[in-house]
This record gives sequence, structure tokens and C-alpha cells, in this order.
Amino acid sequence: MKSLFSFLVLFCITVHTVLAEVPNKEMESLVALYNSTNGDSWVRSWDMTADVSTWEGVTIRNNRVVEINLFNNNLQGVIPSSIGSLEKLESLNLAFNGITGELPKEIAELSKLRILKIEMNRIKGELPQELGNMKSLMELTAFNNFITGSIPESIGDIKNLKVLNLSSNSLKGNIPKSVGGLAQLESLGLFENTLEGSIPSEIGGLTKLKELVLANNQLGGEVPEEFGQLASLEVLQIQNNKFDSFKNLHTMNEKQFLVFDYDKEDDKIDFKNVEYGRTRMADTKFEDEE
Repeated sequence: MKSLFSFLVLFCITVHTVLAEVPNKEMESLVALYNSTNGDSWVRSWDMTADVSTWEGVTIRNNRVVEINLFNNNLQGVIPSSIGSLEKLESLNLAFNGITGELPKEIAELSKLRILKIEMNRIKGELPQELGNMKSLMELTAFNNFITGSIPESIGDIKNLKVLNLSSNSLKGNIPKSVGGLAQLESLGLFENTLEGSIPSEIGGLTKLKELVLANNQLGGEVPEEFGQLASLEVLQIQNNKFDSFKNLHTMNEKQFLVFDYDKEDDKIDFKNVEYGRTRMADTKFEDEE
């Protein structure tokens, strides 16, 4: 009898350990996401009667939701404001879906979030000014949407940011000088928007920057001479803009580049033996992982 009792106790402890007991507000947030994006039509849907730990793309740690990966899963609808309730969330991948509406400002309440991938959707409206509150963010990819307005100045407050790709949207205005304060930044993609004004000279201080893609905008003025300080740069694309001069490109070294594209209009520039043959367009990175 004693051994049977011990077995039952062990069984109960095991079941208690296996079943996730996430807070009600997090469960409500997941259900809201499911309902607002037509979860019944997802490619990999959730069994709402099963334990949350079995839901495809949801990772639970210590009874808290820490990751949601619904990449390429036929989400159709809007991101609910309750997404901000997932306060332990570290990674949110909603890329390659049919999400519409605006990015809710509540998403900036995800202070633990390191990865936010919302590319290849139909998101519109402006980026929340509160984005700068996301101090843990390391990767923000939102290319190929319909995002409008200007790039928030607060973007420069995300000091851990390594990847920022806002290409192929309808962003306007100047590139914020605060971008030059993103010391960890390795990739900056602002290709194919309607950005204007001069490139901030502060970008020359991004010593870890490997990719800088600013092509197909309305940028003008001179290319900053500070570009010569970008010793880690491997990809530079600034073609199809309205620059007055490219003379400061002479400080850049051919050997560091895999891709170097600009509008060749001044044959008198004395480059460091840079051969400007026809180079490939650095493809926006559409590939992803499920």
C-alpha cells in the first residue's frame, strides 16, 4: 500500500511538471493572437483543448512563454495589443504571413525581447515611437511591408541592436542621427524607401557594421567622409539616390568589399584601385527558418 501511495505521489508530481501553468494573462494573449489572425486557417494550427506546451511554435520555460515562432504559417489579421502581456518573451517570429493593420505600440512593452521578425507581411502605419524602450532587442527585421512615417529617433536607444532591416517600405524623412549610436550594429538595411536628406556622418562610427544598404531612396548631399572609418564593411549599396558627390568614397578600400554599388558619375575620383565592374545587388534576406 505504501509503495502504491508513493507511486501516485510521483505520478502527480510528474504531471504537474509536464503541464505548463503559464499565467492567465499570457494564455489570454496567445488566444487573442490565435483569434485575431484566423488561427483555424493556419498551416500549423493550435489544438486549443491541449496543453499550451504542445502548441506548435510556442516555447515555454519555467511556465512562461519565451518564444513564438509562426513563420510562414498563413496568419491573416492583426497583431493584438495584448501581445505586450508576454513579458518574458525573448523571440517573436511572425515573418512571411498575411498580417495587416498597424504594429501595436504595446509591443514595445516586451522588455526581454531579443528578436522581432515581422518581414514579408502587409503591416501598415508608423513604427511606434516607444520602440526605443526595447532595450534587449538585438534583431529587428520588418522589410517588405507598407510601413509609413519616419524612423523613430528612439531607435538609437536600442544599444544591443545588431540587425536593423526596414527595407522595402514607405518610410520618409531623414535617417536619424541616433542610428550612429548603435555601436553593436552589424547590418543596416533601409533599401527602397523614400528617405531623404544627407546620410548622418555619425554612421561612420559604426565600427562593427558589415552591411549598409541604402539604395533606392532620395538621399542627397555628399557621401560622408566618415565612411572611410567603416573598416568592417563588406557590403555597401547607395545607388539610385540623389547624391551631389561621391568624392569621399576614395577613402574606402576595394579589398574589404564583397559588394560595392553606387551611381558612377564622376570618373575623376581617385579611388584606391577599386574596380567598379557590374556587381550583384545584395539580395534582401528573404530566407528564414521555421
